[in-house]
Amino acid sequence: MSDFFKTSVPSSTSPDLAARKEAVMNSVRSEIALANAQELMNKTNEKCFAKCVTKPSSSLSSTEETCLTRCLQRYMEAFNIVSKTYTARISKERETS
Repeated sequence: MSDFFKTSVPSSTSPDLAARKEAVMNSVRSEIALANAQELMNKTNEKCFAKCVTKPSSSLSSTEETCLTRCLQRYMEAFNIVSKTYTARISKERETS
């Protein structure tokens, strides 16, 4: 059974295989980042709309526009702080490993 997982690819194509694997990994990372960004935007729109637009109509009042702008700015600031902290923590953990 262990032979099933072994590759019969000659070692001369190993760099090509590694390059393809890296390309697939980069593609997956990009898709995950895009999905996370979409989720962030959906959540912020949902939360800020619920908070700021109390009486939906065909247009936004200036008060609603201001509220939405501030709400979205706060979400983005919080997201950036969390992202930076998370990235720093991951980097620190990798260095100590």
